[in-house]
Formats: sequence, C-alpha cells, structure tokens
Amino acid sequence: MIRAFFSFFGGIFSWLTNGTIMVALSIGAIFWMYGRDLPNHEQLAQYAPPTISRIYSGEGRLMDEFAKERRIFAPSNEIPDLVKNAFISAEDKNFYTHKGYDPMGMASAAIDAARGGRLRGASTITQQVMKNFLLSADRSAERKIKELILASRLEETLDKEQILELYLNEIFLGQNSFGVAAAAQTYFNKTLGELRAEEAAYLASLPKAPSTYHPVRHTERAITRRNFVLREMNQNGYISDAEYNRARVAPLETVQGGRLASFRESLPARDYFTDEIRRQLSGRFGGEEFFTGGLSIRATVDNEMQQEAARALRDGLEKYDRGRGVWRKSKVTLPPEALETEEKWRAALAEADFPRDIEGWLPAVVLAEEGSAVRIGIEGVENTAEGHFIPAEDVTWARPRLENGKLGGKASKASDLVSVGDVVHVRAVTGDDGTFRRWSLRQVPEVQGGFMAMDVHTGRVIAMQGGFSYQHSVFNRATQATRQPGSSFKPFVYAAALDSGYTPATIVIDAPIEIKTGAGIWRPKNASNKFYGPAPLRTGIERSRNLMTVRLAQEVGMQTVASYAERFGVYDRMKPYLSNALGSQETTLFKMVAAYAMFANGGERVEPTLVDRVQDRWGKTIYRHDQRICEDCREPSLAPGKAPSIFSNRARVMDPITAYQLTSMMRGVVERGTASRTVKLPIPIAGKTGTTNDAKDVWFIGFSSNIVAGCFIGYDTPRPLGRGASGGGMCGPVFNQFMNKAIDSYGGGKFKVPENGTFVKIDRYSGERLSDSASGPHVVAELFRQGEEPTYGLLSIVDGGFAMGNDLPIYSRGEDDTGEQATTTVITSTGKKKEIGGKASFGSLSSGGLY
Repeated sequence: MIRAFFSFFGGIFSWLTNGTIMVALSIGAIFWMYGRDLPNHEQLAQYAPPTISRIYSGEGRLMDEFAKERRIFAPSNEIPDLVKNAFISAEDKNFYTHKGYDPMGMASAAIDAARGGRLRGASTITQQVMKNFLLSADRSAERKIKELILASRLEETLDKEQILELYLNEIFLGQNSFGVAAAAQTYFNKTLGELRAEEAAYLASLPKAPSTYHPVRHTERAITRRNFVLREMNQNGYISDAEYNRARVAPLETVQGGRLASFRESLPARDYFTDEIRRQLSGRFGGEEFFTGGLSIRATVDNEMQQEAARALRDGLEKYDRGRGVWRKSKVTLPPEALETEEKWRAALAEADFPRDIEGWLPAVVLAEEGSAVRIGIEGVENTAEGHFIPAEDVTWARPRLENGKLGGKASKASDLVSVGDVVHVRAVTGDDGTFRRWSLRQVPEVQGGFMAMDVHTGRVIAMQGGFSYQHSVFNRATQATRQPGSSFKPFVYAAALDSGYTPATIVIDAPIEIKTGAGIWRPKNASNKFYGPAPLRTGIERSRNLMTVRLAQEVGMQTVASYAERFGVYDRMKPYLSNALGSQETTLFKMVAAYAMFANGGERVEPTLVDRVQDRWGKTIYRHDQRICEDCREPSLAPGKAPSIFSNRARVMDPITAYQLTSMMRGVVERGTASRTVKLPIPIAGKTGTTNDAKDVWFIGFSSNIVAGCFIGYDTPRPLGRGASGGGMCGPVFNQFMNKAIDSYGGGKFKVPENGTFVKIDRYSGERLSDSASGPHVVAELFRQGEEPTYGLLSIVDGGFAMGNDLPIYSRGEDDTGEQATTTVITSTGKKKEIGGKASFGSLSSGGLY
C-alpha cells in the first residue's frame, strides 16, 4: 500500500518535473529563436530624438519653429519628479524595481482577462520604449516576446533614469506633441517646472489614447482618467492627501478649451524671412536634419527694420493699386446662415482663410446694406450699439471689375463694390489728432514686389519682404522671382569699362544704333525716344542712357561684361548678347542687392546671409557666416580702450578706385538723375533705377556707406505697369521711406576715398577738364588713378563701332529719363556750346569716330 502510494506520487512528481523542464526548454527555445537578429538595443544609448529647430533674432527672441514632430527634448535631470511620478503611477508603478518586465503585472492582467475583464497588455515603461523605438505596434505574441527580450537587455545597458528619459521624450501625447515638454506647452502653455499635480496627471493619462481623453471633446472622460492617475500618485506616496484632494476637484483648464492662451500667440506670424531661412538651410543641411535636428538658428534680421521694410513695400504697392482705381471682387464669402447671429459670424470669420499679417488691416464681413453704406462685423473689434460701417465716401475711388472682365462705373455707394457675406479687409482712418473717423475698405494689391536690405560690410540681411502679405502668397519675390533688372544692371557695364582703362570723363556718343540679330534688326533707343550726342560716362549712368550703354558694352566686349556680372554674382552664367547690357537677362533682387554691396564697400566680395550662426542640439556651432580673422579674440583680456583687431580675408572683385568712381556716378543718379525726385535723404546715397521695356518690371537699388537696399515691383505674370511707371517713381519712394528709418539705427556718412587716387574737376556735360578753382552746377570732382590724366577730345570718344547718320535730332540736355525739357544747345567735342534749335548736325559719323 505504501509502495503504491509513493509510486503514484512519485510518478506525478516525475511528470511535473519533466513537464516543467519541457516548458522551460520550450520557453527557452522560443526566446532563443526570437532573440536572434533583434534590433541593436545598444544604439539607444546614443539616440537623438527628432526635435524642433528654432529660429531666434539677434536679440534672442524666438521667431519661428520648424518640425515634423513637435518635440522639445528635456534631459532627465530637467524633468521634475512630479512629472516622472505621474507617468510612473499611470503606466508602471513598479518601474524602479522590475528588470524590464513586471511578472506581477502580467499575472494580474491575465487574471482580469480570465474573469472577463478588458484585455490589457501590462507593458512596462521599458517595454514601451522598445515598442516605440525598435519594434512595430502590432498586437501579436511574436512582438510581445521580442519586446520582453529587448526590455530585459535594455535594463542591463541603461540605467532607469536613461530609460525614463527616452520614454518621456518620445511618447506621443496628442495635438502633434511628442514628449512631455512639448505637451506641457501645447496643453497648458507652461514649462515642465510650472506644472501643477493635476496638469502632470492629465499629461500622464494621454499615452494610451490621446484622442479618447481630449480636454474639450471628452472632458468628463479626461477628468475621470486624470483623477485615477492622481489617486495612484497619492497611494504611491508621491503627493499628499491634501494635494490629492485639491487636485482632483480642480477644473481641466487647457489651451484647447480656450481658458489659457496658446504659446503660439507669443510667436510672430511666419514671414518671408524665416521661410527663406527654412529654404536655404534645408538645402545646406538637408530637409531631414533641418526639421528633426533641433537646430538653434540665429538670424541676422533686425526686427524694427523688417517691420519697416514690410510697411514701405506695402505702402508703395497699395499706392499704385489704389491709383489704378479698380476694385476686385472678394474671393472669400460666408453663407447666409453664418450671418444669423454674432456668435455664428464671428466663428465663421475666424475660420476663414484670409490674410491676417498686414499691419493695421483687420478681416471683416459685410453683414447688411444700410442706405449708401454697408454694416460690417470686424474680427477682434467689439460691436457697438451704433455698429460699424463702410460709408459711401470711402469707395468713390474705385470702379468694380465685372464678371466679363470689363470695368463698371465709378462706385457711388458701398454696395457697388461689396455684397452681403463678403469677407474684406478694413483699416481705421484717423484724423490728424488721432481720433477715429471711419472704417476704410482695403484690398490686397494685384501687383507685387520684393524688398531687401543688408549690411554692405558683412552681408548680413537685416530685412527681407517678398510680397505684400506672406499669408496671401508665400512666393518670395526677393529670392525666387527671376526678373529683368533693366537699367539697374548698367553699373556692371560701366564697371567693366572703368577697369578696362576708361575714365568717368570718357565721351560716349548717344546716337541711333542698328544691330543685326537672329530675329532681325534690333534698334535700341532711349526712354525718351531722343538722342543726345556725345556725353561723359557719368551722364550715361545719371540719365540712364541706353544707347551710350550699348556702345560702351560693344567697345568693351560683352564677354568682359559677362565675366564682371558673373564675378559679382548677378548671374551664374551670363549670355554675351548685346541686349543683356540693358538688363534683359533675368536675375533676382537678392543677387542684385548683394552685388551692389560690393560697390559700396570698396570692391570686396561679400556673401549675403540670413543666418549668423547655426548650432546643433548639443550647442556645437556647425555654421558661422562671419569668417573674418580676430587674433585678439583669443586673448583672455585686452588693454583698456583697445578694441579687437579684425582682419578681413575677403577676396577683391574690383579695383577700389573703380568702386569709388561708380559710387560717385551713382550718387549723381540720386542727386540730379533718374531718382532725384523721389530719393531725398540727409546722408550721401548712391543708387540706380531700372525700368524694363513697357515698364513690366521697375527697380531701384541704392546704398549708403553702411546699408544697401533694393526694391522690385511688377506683376507675377509680367505685363505693363502703365504709362509713367518707372523705377524712380515707384521703387524710389519705397527705398526712401525705409532708409529714413535705417539711418536712425545705422547712421551713414561719406563714402571712403581709396588710396592712390587724385581728384580732378571736369565739366559733367562735356567731360572737359576744368581748373581746380572751377565751381558751379556743371562742375564735378572725379577721382582718377594716379598717373591717369583725363583725356578730352578725339581720343576720349567712344562710338562702339556703330555708324551715325547725317542731321540726327540730337539734344544736348533734353527731355530724357528724368523728364527734363530739351534745350536748344549742344556741346561739341571742343566743349563749345552751339545754338541749333534743338538739333545738331555732326556730319557723317562712322566707326572711325565722330571727328
């Protein structure tokens, strides 16, 4: 009996032992099989999560953010214990004691499932790290086994704080927020250190299903889950009973619920400047690195100058647009049902896709017609008992563009231009004393333009405006629009000539030209359709004489001119066609402004930049624009009153005397030439206007001793701007308005005179050399190289090899690009004046010269 008893239980014991061994071997085999070829968990020790790249102004003000996943990396030692404990209580209360997996938790989950409860994974934080970083999210036994294996291995490689750091920075918490730091900002507009217990608990409730616990759509469910986390925190000893009782009854106040201001409200609206930085750095570092690398970018922008650039360009574009007197129908309207109540129209207006980045302009919706006026509702402006109106007196400047493309009659009442439901812009009109007078109807101009300003010595772009409104059109006309520069290209022709042995006193004939081209005979002409005979180089720039420029380009050689344009960066490759001497080949405002900076700084190469410095996520500088050498900067200290010595290692693109000669001649453009009526500033300014055929593009680029700025205006699809449009008339005022403010910040003075030069007085009309004591409006002091005497007479004349016929209507100082009236006096090659009734007979001119 006893033997049978022991035999029976011995058999059971053997069966259990063998079974246990077999189960252990089976589990071991499974783990061995799935443990092969797993991802390398050790790479997580060097893991760098995708984080936000941020752009800061020179003053350290946050300007913009770019990211694929909105994540702000927070090292473990910067994450408060309150936040860590909230997530541990919600996700893995045994985190600090288990070895990567929690057998008790797994057993509890299995028992709950056996009792008919909800199936839950019982994953530890370590397991979730493995799933998020190295494995897929599919719900399968195979993935779970791999997860357990990797979790146990990770616990042997990283300590608990490192694992928790990975988890809290990687986890998705809804609203495109990854990691606890970004989520704290997104939901509460706070840093991690500013979170209260109930806020930390709410964030800890989100990992499993962020949308399920949305603070607005599922408020009650979110509060219930938050309070569960708070109870766990209290039971685990992380918060006191008093703190728990206070936190669990606190309301759920979030940015999404409208109770807290969004962090985005503190960010300025994205503009052309930061978007261009995005475009350029994505090209330099790659889009993946830019959007995920956590770069810290220090921009060159001057915030005050950027605002002034936008204001000046908008003023210029709007002035032209309103001068045309055409109203274009609004493309955004609200349906009638959205206008039934103030709550409805405000909600609908807030959702409307409409530009909101125009200073002083507000979106509004037309609510009703009331007599000759229309009543409007204005975004962000409280309704009054009287209401807000656009009166008839505000619309009489415009004629509506009809559906058939024709113009209607001049508006006499507001409803002639707008209809009920139209979304429009309005601006407050005030009196001289600042008191409100009325609301004025506004429209985004159809014509567009670009503006850019930069430091002539460093290349730092301090302002860039690529159009009227970034929110209306993100296309950057300063950097992306390739347009014909027109006469603003002429200085490069003259630079090539001056470096080739010509002088400011060299005489060039202004007379008709015929050029055979593949398309037939090309006959260039001056803007005035007149000819002015022989004149010095200075006159060619000041009066923007096309025929003089073509003759000079022919004489110097278009290959030489092209090499200069490429050296200055105006073109990557310039085609050596003679018509390109007048700026017919397209380029960008960005390149033109940078090229003009080299005139202003004495001929040194300068590379334009929108970025001073770029640092990676660890603070290492990976790009710095300023490459000048500062030996003294390595010293621990300098003697009192001594400044660091900074040496420029920039290449020279032109002779400094040539640069000064051009600058002096372009000062004449501003003082008495094609920009003299619109550019009037208290310091020396040089520049050049540009107006293309049919005035499709108009330009002005000018500079002081410190700042160069340029403006371009034209339709995106080129078409004539109309009679009277010119670079001086349209872009000159934009430049003038901007530079008036820039001078206050950056100053300006006389242009630096280079060494090895001598000033000689000449007659600016004839090129004749004058005595040192000569004075008068016709006298100008030109800089010549030492040993280079100004020639005058036969040897100084350039006709470019073109023939000029008999009895040509040549005007001496007549109506040209500045609109001056013609006189009846010509200056002959001997410098003598001759009364000829507006015409001059020079006999037969040939390629051999005039005389």
